[in-house]
Amino acid sequence: MRIARIAHPEGVAFAAVEAGPDGAETATEIAEHPFGTPNFTGRTWPLADTRLLAPILPTKIIGIGRNYADHAAEMGREVPADPVMFLKPNTAVVGPDVAIKLPTGSSRVDYEGELAVVIGRPCKDVPASQAAGVLLGATVANDVTARDHQQADGQWTRGKGHDTFCPLGPWVQTSVDIGDAGLRTELDGKVVQDTRTSLLLHDVPALVEWVSRVMTLLPGDVILTGTPAGVGPMAEGQTVSVTVEGIGTLSNPVTSK
Repeated sequence: MRIARIAHPEGVAFAAVEAGPDGAETATEIAEHPFGTPNFTGRTWPLADTRLLAPILPTKIIGIGRNYADHAAEMGREVPADPVMFLKPNTAVVGPDVAIKLPTGSSRVDYEGELAVVIGRPCKDVPASQAAGVLLGATVANDVTARDHQQADGQWTRGKGHDTFCPLGPWVQTSVDIGDAGLRTELDGKVVQDTRTSLLLHDVPALVEWVSRVMTLLPGDVILTGTPAGVGPMAEGQTVSVTVEGIGTLSNPVTSK
């Protein structure tokens, strides 16, 4: 199931996105929230008549640094023995087609295409073998980073935390093989990152186990699984698109306004 969060003619709601016999996609409204077994209201709209929003509004966003060996190498850093965690504020979240705003005072803002997973129920101390049972599904993310702020501060809060620095979307896919999915980032149509999630140093089950040892995870929380080699700067007027095989494509324009 593809679970989206949409703005429709009568408000905002979660919805299941499905393709009809004619290929046209529809959005079927979910009552209240998508966790557990969703209840449907019976209301539907053509997807083209709605606007896709960020598919989830997380309580917290846990990022994982240097989780592809090639990215660690391009940053001149060692491959970490354990996952390197950081937090992004939920105010950084935006949805598809919403502009990434370049902050005043930063001379380099980078794209970082990533697979993200969404927690589906409250959990703590989850063994890797049981990680699949606590997930709602997976989505696409861009862990936007003000690289100069990150390097100047010696820690990552400011560099990773600006408003609009966590695009998510276009929806949460509840049934997809995220163990070996293609991940590609394009800048103005040029491929700049291209990998497979099977190359993650710490896979999704390991990340869920590691993170949940530290903190209780709540429904809607997001874990960003890390970016591969090829990160680079974005400029005003460009568009960055991240695609994860089996999920979809997340595109966002870049602006300084």
